[in-house]
Amino acid sequence: MKNYIKAARLRTLPLSVSGIIVGASIGYEMFFLNNTSCVKSSFWLTSIFWLAILTTIGFQVLSNFANDYGDGIKGTDNDRKGEARMVSSGVITPKQMKRAMIITAIITLVIALLLIYEAFGKENFLYSVIFFALGVSSIVAAIKYTVGKSAYGYSGFGDVFVFIFFGLLSVVGTYFLYVKELNFVIFLPAFTVGLLSTAVLNLNNMRDRVNDAKSNKNTLVVKLGAESAKYYHYSLLVSSFLFTFLYTVIQYQSPFQFLFIVAYIPLIKHLIFVMKNKEEVLLDGELKKVALSTFLFAILFGLGQVL
Repeated sequence: MKNYIKAARLRTLPLSVSGIIVGASIGYEMFFLNNTSCVKSSFWLTSIFWLAILTTIGFQVLSNFANDYGDGIKGTDNDRKGEARMVSSGVITPKQMKRAMIITAIITLVIALLLIYEAFGKENFLYSVIFFALGVSSIVAAIKYTVGKSAYGYSGFGDVFVFIFFGLLSVVGTYFLYVKELNFVIFLPAFTVGLLSTAVLNLNNMRDRVNDAKSNKNTLVVKLGAESAKYYHYSLLVSSFLFTFLYTVIQYQSPFQFLFIVAYIPLIKHLIFVMKNKEEVLLDGELKKVALSTFLFAILFGLGQVL
């Protein structure tokens, strides 16, 4: 069990739930604007919020298991830097990890079905079908990142999928669970979460660039090269700030909405570190900083919506 917990990479979970917090904080507030007769509490006390959190954690753990399995059987992790992987180190066999992936996928799908029923009931069958299809797509995307001959993580498309699933689907999808309609301004903070999540992946790929190139794992960093990958990283961080700043200006009601800016203080320090860094192995310690800063952004953004 200890080895499976390591393979689940618990340190990645705060990043995965950030989009849920942002989407729920906006969606819940919008729900009560449209339903003034309802008794209001807080978004984190709703069953939709916690079922969405559990579903996302399930997808993240499945993705981590699949990443460990896919890179392990392909030999990509044999000379990796940073935290050891379970399949490549031999403490979990490929067969055991495959079984863990199947069990995790089934449990996550069951929780997702509960979430869909809680949000839409029997009245919105079409929405239920759409969200069920999105859930299945999320499972497929989690597995296909490194598993199989056409694994998209090996061809430079990992950034696109992380942006879509961690940003757009996470934020906009959670928002929709509450209000059952789309407001295109919600895409602005969704872009922010997606870009910050992509920055974490880019940082990981910058650290592993040399080993990935040897293993024919053609991430976007491998394709861009070390120097261009840095400029790409800067653009992800800067644009992430601008999107939510624009959203806050458009939706301004209280100065508390600018609380999210505090989360960018450690990100500015991180950006300076990356700018000066010459040894890619030292980027390993920065992964946690960006992931936790994204989680802090989500908490402060949600708090700003409530206040």
